[in-house]
Amino acid sequence: MGFLDRLFQRSEPSSRQVAKDRLQLVLVHDRIKISPGLLDTMKDELITVISKYVEIDADAVEVTFTQGRRQSRLVADIPVMGPVRRPGKKPADGRAPTRAEAGGNG
Repeated sequence: MGFLDRLFQRSEPSSRQVAKDRLQLVLVHDRIKISPGLLDTMKDELITVISKYVEIDADAVEVTFTQGRRQSRLVADIPVMGPVRRPGKKPADGRAPTRAEAGGNG
C-alpha cells in the first residue's frame, strides 16, 4: 500500500509541517486577538443560525483561522445534511407536504 500512497502522494504531513501549521494558527490567533472561548462562542452562534435554514452535523463543524499573505480568514467547515423540515410548510417543490413531513404519525 505504501507504493500507492507515494504514487498518489497520500502521505501523512511531516512533523515539521504539523508544527509549522500549529505555529501559524497561534500567530493568527495572537494577531487578531481572539480567545479560544470567543472562537467557541462564534462557532455555537454559527451553528444556531445556519441550523435554521439547513440541517447540519453540528458535532463535525470546525471553525478555524488561516493566515494569507495580506489577510486572516475565518474558515468554517460545516457538513450539510439537507434542508430543514418544518411542520406544516410546503416543500420547496410546491407540492403538499406528506404526513411525515407535516409531523403526522405516518
